[in-house]
Amino acid sequence: MKDIADIPALMAQIGANAKAASAELAFAPAEAKTKALNAAADAVWANRAEIIAANAKDMEFGREKGLSAAMMDRLMLDEARIQGIVDGLRAVAGQDDPVGEVLTEWDMPSGLHIKRVRTPLGVVGVIYESRPNVTADAGALCLKSGNAVILRGGSESFHSSGAIHACLVEGLKAAGLPETAIQLVPTRDRAAVQELLTMVDTVDVIVPRGGKGLVGLVQREARVPVFAHLEGIVHVYLDAAADPQRALDVVMNAKTRRTGICGAAECLLIHESLVDTIGQGVLRALIDAGVRVHADETLQKIDGTVPATAEDWGKEYLDMDIAARVVPNVDAAIAHIRQHGSNHTDCILTEDDATAARFFERLDSAILMRNASTQFADGGEFGMGAEIGIATGKMHARGPVGAAQLTSFKYLVEGDGTTRA
Repeated sequence: MKDIADIPALMAQIGANAKAASAELAFAPAEAKTKALNAAADAVWANRAEIIAANAKDMEFGREKGLSAAMMDRLMLDEARIQGIVDGLRAVAGQDDPVGEVLTEWDMPSGLHIKRVRTPLGVVGVIYESRPNVTADAGALCLKSGNAVILRGGSESFHSSGAIHACLVEGLKAAGLPETAIQLVPTRDRAAVQELLTMVDTVDVIVPRGGKGLVGLVQREARVPVFAHLEGIVHVYLDAAADPQRALDVVMNAKTRRTGICGAAECLLIHESLVDTIGQGVLRALIDAGVRVHADETLQKIDGTVPATAEDWGKEYLDMDIAARVVPNVDAAIAHIRQHGSNHTDCILTEDDATAARFFERLDSAILMRNASTQFADGGEFGMGAEIGIATGKMHARGPVGAAQLTSFKYLVEGDGTTRA
């Protein structure tokens, strides 16, 4: 680990290495990138015992820091989750290579033939917190899209991320690609983050993966462009025309499957006609499952709820909590989401096509769902193999950021001695 005095020099060297590697990756054969990712997957599985041992150190560190149960769940790796990392690497390896893809082409009356083709962004900096699997996801997606990546994992996942990163480097070596294509910042020192945010000469984009504090810091202080989502304040609207069984299944999964991920439901909006039927049944099921329901005045008559405060609307709990309120119609639900949502993921449960269409048309969240759990807000579930994050801005990338979203484009223009009049 480097001393604080070395941080600027350390980061400058990492940046220079990444920029040099990105120049090679821009034209690396698709077969080489695929080979590197499959070899990395092999290495992760072969070294799973070492990765789990490294994770045990991180879990101990997390307990000492007093992390919540949900955050500890985000941090924990077992053999099943390592299998998921392996599967993600192989899925990205198996995708079509986006680099060089012709997006569109056309001829001009002047005689020019013009193509717009995908090209890598260059160097991507990824800053993330406790989830060590992001090391593999981000490394794989950046490599697939021809980008070099600088990974700065959270202090909680320091050892796990290091063990996974070593496997990615094994993959690069096996394919004859530059080992500096995927670099992990080798220090917990926060000064490294500050440096990374201002490396405009070597870093092309920053992707923060974490909570509101981290993302807010990055957005305030970065001089490099940022792909970010600030929070996953995910709403589910239970419409008058909802199917009872679908509603129960979807809400329970959306809230309780994994509470610490950004696609977990945080607020349930219930049509006023359902308060004594489906709505009450869903809330009782949540309470029975151990969820603390922060209810508005109408719903407080249901035993086991607690009164909601103004702070509960627009709150990302990332835990076994959910806010719940009654709305008179879909337009009121839309208005609530516009006021309190974060443009991440929102869902409607309804069998009415017109109501669903209105919900989809009038909200501008990055992901809108109907009759499906918001826990599907994930690049892997979208067929991207993995994701580097969910972008809620409107510039360049939006929603799950996979390999294709980590590219820009350039124009290739051909003539035949063509001159302009």
